[in-house]
Amino acid sequence: MLTVRSLSLLLALGALSAVDAAPQSRNRGGKARTGGKKGQQQAATAFEQAQQIPQGVSTATDGSTILDTTVMVNGLPLRFKVSAPADQFTADSGVDGATQAAGAAGDLGLNVLLHGDGGQSFFDFPNQAVQNNVAGAVVLAPDPNLFWGGGSGLDRADGVAHAQAVSDLVTGVLPQVLAFNASRVGFTGVSGGSLLLSGFFMPAHMAAFADPAAGRESQVLLNCGGLEPQVAVGDANAAALAATRLHFQSTQQELALLQPAIPAAVRAYEQIAAGQGLDAAALGALQTVDNSPDGGHCEFDGRDFVSGVQLMADSFAAVVQGGDGNLAGTDVNVLNPVVGNEDLQFSGAS
Repeated sequence: MLTVRSLSLLLALGALSAVDAAPQSRNRGGKARTGGKKGQQQAATAFEQAQQIPQGVSTATDGSTILDTTVMVNGLPLRFKVSAPADQFTADSGVDGATQAAGAAGDLGLNVLLHGDGGQSFFDFPNQAVQNNVAGAVVLAPDPNLFWGGGSGLDRADGVAHAQAVSDLVTGVLPQVLAFNASRVGFTGVSGGSLLLSGFFMPAHMAAFADPAAGRESQVLLNCGGLEPQVAVGDANAAALAATRLHFQSTQQELALLQPAIPAAVRAYEQIAAGQGLDAAALGALQTVDNSPDGGHCEFDGRDFVSGVQLMADSFAAVVQGGDGNLAGTDVNVLNPVVGNEDLQFSGAS
């Protein structure tokens, strides 16, 4: 059962200390201990801290309206933000100026972002501005440490459940709060979010979003992370993946943990598309890869994690929606076909 509930608070008790970064290890139970003394209280989890930050309605960087709320999906609490012009929200959403009926089709596409470990990109909401007629959404992982797929490192033990919840959120809940074009839904992953998308979501759920025969198109931008499919890829999803625009973006000093994982994911998805009959030219147009930026993990601008992730969000249309492939405001072109470029070379590790 999918239900929307408002959890707006009167006061923010503090910002999250967790930083959206590398795939991380976690303590048992997901809580950091404050010390070894008997009876001493455990610190709040990152998820608990996040709940202290107010939800509700605010204004996006481009003047659009942001709705921040929580839903229960398959027993999991999914907090999400979605940003669009106010008149594209449904009348029951609580947004002033909303005019749409629940389930109404809209013209805007949707780019759904999954943050990295710790949740930084959820709160930054880098894809909040409408870009190329595509609205933005971001979802918070329902995990004590805010890890998409739970677990730790490359082992995402809750990946199946989290991927199903994201799919159900996009297809079942978001149409109840926003009028958008359900045939134009794309996805962005950041670090751990890319692990969930490539390892679990794309192999099991892409058929719901990419089907040329049904007029559905989709794009996936995997930033600073990637896994080979961790679940079986059925026929319908394999066909969908062969019609999904896919780009892998890394950096020269990617995390050591991810340096073998990302090329393995590149090869795996190339093989899936080739198995659907795509030749090298078609594959090269559909799937691209790059790690040319001279930076550390997610530092696509060569300077910083947050600004690097923002750069990729600003470049979504240029990279995966038929643009020139140049990162926003630069002459750095990242559209290298996967064919012949599977074995990424790194200059160091961050």
